[in-house]
Amino acid sequence: MPTTNTEPIMSITTPPADPLLAATGEQAWIEVIQKMDEVYNDLLQYEVALEEKNKALEESHQFIESVLASMSDILIVCDRHGGIEEVNPSLCHFSGKTAEQLAHTPVFELFADPVEQAKARDIFARFGREGVHDCEFFLRAGDGSTVPVSMNCTPRVSQTGKLMGMVVTGRPVGELRKAYQALRQAHEDLKRTQGQLLHAEKMVSLGRLVAGVAHELNNPISFVLGNVLSLQRYGTRLETYLTAVHASELAKTGALDTLRAELRIDRILSDMPQLIDGMIEGAERTRDIVDALKRFSAVDKMMPEQVNLNEVVERSVRWVVQSAASKFAVDIDLPEKMQCAGSSGQLQQVVMNLVQNACDATAGQEGATLTIRAERTSAAILLRFADNGPGIPEENLGRLFEPFFTTKPVGQGTGLGLSISYGIVERHGGKLQAANRPEGGAEFVLSLPVESK
Repeated sequence: MPTTNTEPIMSITTPPADPLLAATGEQAWIEVIQKMDEVYNDLLQYEVALEEKNKALEESHQFIESVLASMSDILIVCDRHGGIEEVNPSLCHFSGKTAEQLAHTPVFELFADPVEQAKARDIFARFGREGVHDCEFFLRAGDGSTVPVSMNCTPRVSQTGKLMGMVVTGRPVGELRKAYQALRQAHEDLKRTQGQLLHAEKMVSLGRLVAGVAHELNNPISFVLGNVLSLQRYGTRLETYLTAVHASELAKTGALDTLRAELRIDRILSDMPQLIDGMIEGAERTRDIVDALKRFSAVDKMMPEQVNLNEVVERSVRWVVQSAASKFAVDIDLPEKMQCAGSSGQLQQVVMNLVQNACDATAGQEGATLTIRAERTSAAILLRFADNGPGIPEENLGRLFEPFFTTKPVGQGTGLGLSISYGIVERHGGKLQAANRPEGGAEFVLSLPVESK
């Protein structure tokens, strides 16, 4: 019969847990989990911020690439040893090479020959720190030709001031020459347009002269024509008398004296010198008027001559007054023999414009008057044109000589008269000024040097 073990079985018992230790461990785990959550949240925020910065960086990179791609000028970024780090598409197109082929190659290999390379090395070495501006070099193009290029070099430095390299830009001089040619053509067109405007304004003034010139020409032509008709009648009588003189029978009978009295031969002979003198005077006056008109209406080149200002003023006033629509009185008080160097036709245009403006300003006014006075100094002649009109508004005083500025209604003024007059006076070395008189009305002062400028 088997025996049984009656020894008691030993049991392992777990000591009772410490409540304080258990609570501390649980709190630590909770804090660890919280810290992990905070770190995770920070990582998420950093990731979002990084993505935003990467997006902004990518947009900035695309913007820079688009700018570089749209540049027509050559752009090269080099290190401090002259190795190419970055280029724009314009250089690739110019050299016929890709950006990868150009990368890390010496920038001086782009120049046309060893002479140009040595010149570039010398200039960049001497002026690299200060920069090179508008220096012309010959570069080798992709088709093998040499092209003159105007180049600029700017140093590229770090925040500490250390030289990191240089930025080289260039533009083919052929494009600059084309731009200069276009600019010169535009300048020529502008000069031609200015000449056309000057001629147009002169034609406007010329139209105002037509009535006065017609009146001036009508007087001398009228008495020339009258004298010619008288001479025609006298010629018939003289022919009859001379025919009778050659007939011997009239001389014998004494009928020649009777015929001489009937034909009033003695009176004809006394009138002949006066008729001829009148014809000569009329022809000379006509010639002078036509000559003055030609001087004024021609596109006047500045050929200095001694100008009699008395004649210029009197002729201009006479022509404007005769063509004026209303009564306009001009009081002239000038010293004798006022002369200056310049162009008679151009100065007449200035004086006519000033007189015409005074006439227009006082149009329809009772007792409209313009007073012209002169002062003479050792160096200049001052002509003062003072009217009794309403004057010039203060806001317009500073704009009177601007091209196309006018206070006249549309269709009655071009706004070029005073501007052109100002330019003419300036070319003569003088000044043209405008002001309002204290007693009312406007006054223009024309100053001209006695000697040529």
